[in-house]
Amino acid sequence: MGFPETMLRICPGLYDYSVRKNRPVLSDGGPDAVSGLRLSRLFRRSFAPDRRSFSCDKPDSIMDRLSPVTRICKVGFTMENELHFIGIDVAKAKLDVDILRPDGRHRCKKFDNTLSGHEALVRWLRGHDVNRAHVCMESTSTYMEDAAAHLSDAGYTVSIINPALSKAFAQSEGLRSKTDKVDARMLAHFCREKRPSAWEAPHPTERALKALVLRHQALTEMQTQEKNRRETAPEVQLASIDILLGCLSAELARIEKQIKDLTDNDPDMKRRRKLLNSIPGIGEKTAAVLLAYTGLRLKFGTARQFAAYAGLTPVQHESGSSVMRASRMSKAGPVQLRKALYMPALSALYHTAWGKAFRKRLEESGKRAKVIIGAMMRKLAQVAYGVLKSGKAFDASQHELLIA
Repeated sequence: MGFPETMLRICPGLYDYSVRKNRPVLSDGGPDAVSGLRLSRLFRRSFAPDRRSFSCDKPDSIMDRLSPVTRICKVGFTMENELHFIGIDVAKAKLDVDILRPDGRHRCKKFDNTLSGHEALVRWLRGHDVNRAHVCMESTSTYMEDAAAHLSDAGYTVSIINPALSKAFAQSEGLRSKTDKVDARMLAHFCREKRPSAWEAPHPTERALKALVLRHQALTEMQTQEKNRRETAPEVQLASIDILLGCLSAELARIEKQIKDLTDNDPDMKRRRKLLNSIPGIGEKTAAVLLAYTGLRLKFGTARQFAAYAGLTPVQHESGSSVMRASRMSKAGPVQLRKALYMPALSALYHTAWGKAFRKRLEESGKRAKVIIGAMMRKLAQVAYGVLKSGKAFDASQHELLIA
């Protein structure tokens, strides 16, 4: 029995085949008919082993696991309505886009990383009937935010992943070449295999707060550099350094006022800032950083997940009986969070009763000072998230009981 007869036996009335052009015309007589799919393309995806199990009345849960040829048997189904996976390699000036179609084929194109480029990308996707898609891109500073927001507003599911995950996936797949086009295709396959969680576009207030926090930290680093430079600078440079330090101090004060006004104008943000300020050691600057990264919707399920996102959880490296490295801080998340929590951790360890008890317990167990500081940073991150999630101010008595 030839291929057309087999198709007619499996799905009666759905297939009309043109032998002369070797192009099957798949049709159920309705407006959603699929045409122009080459026989070789359809037959390629492991059709023969499942031939006996093909049926048009299979339940959806079973049909979704079958090959593309099988799924076409569903009445009214078109390949364009199935989920596509899109990988986007983001650079400052351009986007390399790769579409992984349900039938395994790829389509790629480059776009400018501008508003007009984002609009052209959406038009291109619509023009190729990509109506349902899961888009995956790496977190690359702020370059990906506008593109991700535009695609999310267009109705596509968007995921932003840690570059370490995509790098490990590429190594596991044995990829040797690294180009923007290869990375985009790899991200499309990563998206199909791993199905990363969906990204939610941040609230405009949240985005503005994060931008101000990042600017404040950048200017603070510049101020520290100039202060250190002044200690050994020749006299002829002192006037210039002092002028610059004065400008930096004035600009830092202006940004701090801007951050306070921004949080004061949002009732929910103001309430959350007061909750964070109830934790000993966490002042206005640290509270602003925590608010910028926790999000108004509290995007983490647990306090430990937030600590892991901040890169404050320990990682171990052991293998057999010969490789047993000391545990270390993962440092996998935003460095801004770790910088913001360092001084509050020192303050809590040496100036609060529950912090002193925490330090004493770890010292008695043989922990080094550096490890104790890291542990307090992690604890503060978890306490901060717990305070925000519960909506209750910090209660030191609960932590003293836990430590005891």
